[in-house]
Amino acid sequence: MAKQERARRTREKVLTAAAEVFAVQGYASTTLNTVAERIGMTKGALYGHFPSKRSLARALIDESRHTWTSLHAAYDIPGADAAEVLQGVVVGFTDRLRSDVRLRAALRLAVDHPDLAPARCDVLAEMHDALTDLVRRAQRDSGFPDHCPPLVAELLLTVIRGLLTTAEGTADNTTPDNSTADCGGAANTVAANSPADNSPAPRSGEPLWRLLFTALSADPAPTPALP
Repeated sequence: MAKQERARRTREKVLTAAAEVFAVQGYASTTLNTVAERIGMTKGALYGHFPSKRSLARALIDESRHTWTSLHAAYDIPGADAAEVLQGVVVGFTDRLRSDVRLRAALRLAVDHPDLAPARCDVLAEMHDALTDLVRRAQRDSGFPDHCPPLVAELLLTVIRGLLTTAEGTADNTTPDNSTADCGGAANTVAANSPADNSPAPRSGEPLWRLLFTALSADPAPTPALP
């Protein structure tokens, strides 16, 4: 039993180290040697847990699917208002990205290298399907405006991906810009690709999401008649 627990802890350390390295160097530049050196392992010992860089990346992506599924289930309880579930899941997932380097790395890998995950492990497709279903339910039960559900889901995912990109783009500038500091920092995320365990991460995007959901909740403008 003690041996199994040691193996589990080692696997967790490897996944965290891999996520940190992927976040800094990207998938293409990451090597198993770099990951092993980060936690003081030999490459041979690392092979005992993950035989390839690809298997490491896939493990992170698969873990992100479980994170998404658990978060979705926590908000989508019987009797819950579908519109509130939709907003809660999106804000909750973004906040989880802020504190979880493994989730940030997994989402970046899924965005940049969709070939890494087979269809059954496609976290982005799973998120899109779930968000689309929530939009449809919110329209049916909560008076959510009649926007195209798949398009709303894609918009939400695009903003999530944009928050990751913004975080990476400000890696060398962790001081909030005065132009956005008064807005709760929604557009002013901090570097998610710092190598340290306690690295700065994207700030909560709640003000941004509140603004976006307010806009989405407005009735669609009527299509002007053609002359």
